[in-house]
Amino acid sequence: MTDISDRKKAEEKLTALAGKLEFRNRELEQFAFIAAHDLQEPLRKIMAFGERLGTKYREKLDEEGKDYLIRILNASKRMQQFIRDLIKYTRVAARPEPLDTVDLREAVMEVISDLEIKTERVGANIEVFELPAVKGEKSQIRQLFQNLIANALKFHGEEQSHIRIYSRPTDHDCPIFVEDNGIGFDEKYLDRIFVPFQRLHGKSAYEGTGMGLAICRKIVERHGGSITAKSKPGEGSTFIITLPLECN
Repeated sequence: MTDISDRKKAEEKLTALAGKLEFRNRELEQFAFIAAHDLQEPLRKIMAFGERLGTKYREKLDEEGKDYLIRILNASKRMQQFIRDLIKYTRVAARPEPLDTVDLREAVMEVISDLEIKTERVGANIEVFELPAVKGEKSQIRQLFQNLIANALKFHGEEQSHIRIYSRPTDHDCPIFVEDNGIGFDEKYLDRIFVPFQRLHGKSAYEGTGMGLAICRKIVERHGGSITAKSKPGEGSTFIITLPLECN
């Protein structure tokens, strides 16, 4: 009887702690969202005055002054992208929208259309095979695949970029595979690539804020699924998204 009572108390304590942790996480996400919004206005002014300075006084600046101006504008653009990605990340956990039936293939084809210019620039070939329909938020599902495809386009190798998107549905879930032949990565960094602001490459090598895959994980987990990857340096990567949702 004592063991049962102690176990019940422990479970109640654990439930209370989990509730507090969830509340704190929501508070933190809300703070990040508000802070990101508040940072946008002063940043817009920095960029606006920097561009105005370049337009009106560029010829009066020496080479060092021009270099400083370029650095200011480039840093401002990176900060602007950082804020946008932070807002995207916090919005994933914001007020939930009703779940709809999402045709994954249709959503992926829309994303590919949006990324057409980038795809042509890289010279990539994207194959999309039969994909199931699932229950989810279409805007977030689109964001998920946009980030994954853009990631594959960014980290392409020396050979022509080839991306394959396919599914192997089971009775209980919908594993989706996004496979590329890019530069790949060492799997010892697998956990790190899904952490916000973490990068495996320097800013000079590849642009970005390190938020893309973190947003992917947030979206998948919000849908009750999981995301992982298999990769080897120089041999490409395969991202595996498991959605334990109703498949049609």
